[in-house]
Amino acid sequence: MPVPHLNIRIVQRSKGNSAVAGAAYQAGEKLFSEYDQKSKDHRRKQHEVVYTEIMLPINAPPEYADRATLWNSVEEVEKQWNSQLARRFVVALPREVPLEMCPQMMREYCNEYFVSKGMCCDFAIHDPDPPGHNPHCHIMLTMRAIDENGKWMPKSRKVYDLDENGERIKLPSGRWKSHKEDTVDWNEQYHAEEWRHGWEVVQNKYLELAGRPERVDMRSYERQGLDTIPTVHMGAAVCALERKGIETNIGNLNRDIKAANRMMNAIRSTIKNLRDWIADIVSATKEAFAEMEAEKQNASPDLVALLRDYLNLRKAERSDWSRYGQQKGTADDLKAVSHAMIYLKEHNLFTLEDLDTTLQGVNEKARTINADMKKASARMKVITGIQNAVADCQTHKAVHDKYLKIGWKARQAAFAESHKDELDSFNKAYRYLKKQGVDLNVDLKALQAEYDRLQATHTELAGQLAAVKEELQPMKDIRYWIGKVLTPDQSEVEKKPEPKHSIKERLRYIEEQKHSEPEPKAPQQKKQNMEL
Repeated sequence: MPVPHLNIRIVQRSKGNSAVAGAAYQAGEKLFSEYDQKSKDHRRKQHEVVYTEIMLPINAPPEYADRATLWNSVEEVEKQWNSQLARRFVVALPREVPLEMCPQMMREYCNEYFVSKGMCCDFAIHDPDPPGHNPHCHIMLTMRAIDENGKWMPKSRKVYDLDENGERIKLPSGRWKSHKEDTVDWNEQYHAEEWRHGWEVVQNKYLELAGRPERVDMRSYERQGLDTIPTVHMGAAVCALERKGIETNIGNLNRDIKAANRMMNAIRSTIKNLRDWIADIVSATKEAFAEMEAEKQNASPDLVALLRDYLNLRKAERSDWSRYGQQKGTADDLKAVSHAMIYLKEHNLFTLEDLDTTLQGVNEKARTINADMKKASARMKVITGIQNAVADCQTHKAVHDKYLKIGWKARQAAFAESHKDELDSFNKAYRYLKKQGVDLNVDLKALQAEYDRLQATHTELAGQLAAVKEELQPMKDIRYWIGKVLTPDQSEVEKKPEPKHSIKERLRYIEEQKHSEPEPKAPQQKKQNMEL
C-alpha cells in the first residue's frame, strides 16, 4: 500500500483561525462563537459527515460533551492574540476497512494516544461524493490539560534557576533568574512519530480484522530503505478528471512510474535470488570439499564428516525425484549445511562430543532459569495471598470483634450462625496469615515492593529463557541431522539411560559381587549361625 495521508497542524489565532469554526466545519454544524460573537455555519458539509463523537478524559466536566461548550471554553481560556487554540489532524482512512468499522477504529486510536493522556478529542468521519473514494477523518485536540477540579491548567509554569548550592540566582536588576517549563510535553516532536506509528498499528489491526492482506507503513520509501520512485501528488482537480476517464499529464506520469517500479522490483528480486543461490552453492561446496580432506582421526566423530554423510544420505533419498527437484533439494540442503558449518566454526564445535557437551550445558542453563522463574512465581503467589488475607481480615474484623465480646454462649452461637460467612472468611484469612508467619500488622508496602521486584526479575528471566531457547535451536537442528547418519559405535558418546535388567540378571550380578569381594568375619559368623 502507498504511504497513507496524515497531516498535523496547529489552529492559531494569529493566523485568523478559530477553534469553534474548525469544530463546526468538521462536524457539519452551525455553532456560535462567543469570542467574536459570530455564528460559524458549515451545514453545507453535513452530507459528507458519517459519524462524530467527543471523547473526554476523566477530569473533564461532563458539559464539555457539547461541542459548542467545549470549544467556546477553549477560546475563552486563551487570552492572547497569538494563542494556539487546538491541534488538528486529517487522516486518510483505508478503503479496505468497512466504513461501519471506522468509528471503533478511530475511537480506539484516539483513546490510546490522546484521551488517556488528558486531551479532549473531537473527531468526525467524512465520506464525500462519490462514496468510498476518499474516506477520511478530522480530529481536533485541546492544548491544555485539565486538573482534578475540572479547570484548565496553564500551558507553562515559572521555574527559578538555582546555583550549585541550591540557592536562587539574583540578577543585576534585582529579579530572580527563572525560565518557563511546559506543564505537558504534548508539543514535543517525538510525539508526532509516536502518533504516526500508532495510527499505522491501529490501521493494520483493523485490516487484519477485516480479513484483508494489505498492511500500512507510515514511513517514507527512503526511510523504509526502498529503491522506489515516488509518484506525483495529483490533487483534487486532477483526481476528478481521472475519475471521469479523462487522461492527464500527471496521471500518465504516475502510471509510467508505477509500471517502472513494478519492472525494477521484479528484476531486482530475480537477480538477488540468483546471486544468493549461486553464492550459497559455491560456498557450501567449497566448505564441504575442504572439510572432506580434513583429519578423520578424532576421539569423537567429526561434525563436518557427519554433515557430509547427511548430504549424501539426502541425495540418495531423492534418487527417484525429478531432475529439477533433485537440483532444488540439493541447493536447499547445501545452503542449510553451509549455515550449520559457519555456526559450528563460530562456536568452536568440531566433534560430536563438543556438540553434546554444549547442548547439555545450554539445557542446564535453561533448567536453572526455569527453576528461578518458578521460585519467583511461587513467592508472588504467597504475597498475593497475604494481601488478600489482610484485606479479608480488615473487612470482617468488626464482626469478629463483636463476636468475641458476647459473653453468653447462646447469644454467641446465634450471632455466629447469622454471621457465618463473615466469621468463616475472617478465620480462613487469619489461619493463612498464621501459616505464612505474619499477622495483620504486616508491612504491605514492603510486600508490594518485594512483589514488584519479583515481577521484574520474572520478566528478566523470561527474556533470558527466550534467548537461551533461541541459542539452543540451531544446535538441536544440527544434532537431529547428525543423528540420522550416526553408526552404533559413534553413538556411544551420547548419554543413554541404563538398560533395565531382569530379576535373574540382578541376582546373578549380586552373587558375582559376593564371590569377588572378601566378606568380613562378623557377618560371616552370623551367616553360619543362620544356616545352623
